[in-house]
Amino acid sequence: MADDAQIWQRNEVDSPCVKICVVHREAGLCTGCLRTMDEIATWSTMSEHERQSIMKALPDRRSDLTKRRGGRKARRQQQS
Repeated sequence: MADDAQIWQRNEVDSPCVKICVVHREAGLCTGCLRTMDEIATWSTMSEHERQSIMKALPDRRSDLTKRRGGRKARRQQQS
């Protein structure tokens, strides 16, 4: 009889999901895992290579969410 623990082991790239699912409107990224909506939707059907490629790109995406966009001063200039 096979060991149950081995049956359910999978050798694949884990999802980066941290269960904070809020999409940053301008960046188009989930603020929790930093994936795009398309990446989230297709994650389960991606190859291991595709998942690894996305995982490598995630740390660089953090800056897309933290870039200053001008704040109040920029909004005031847009209104003028």
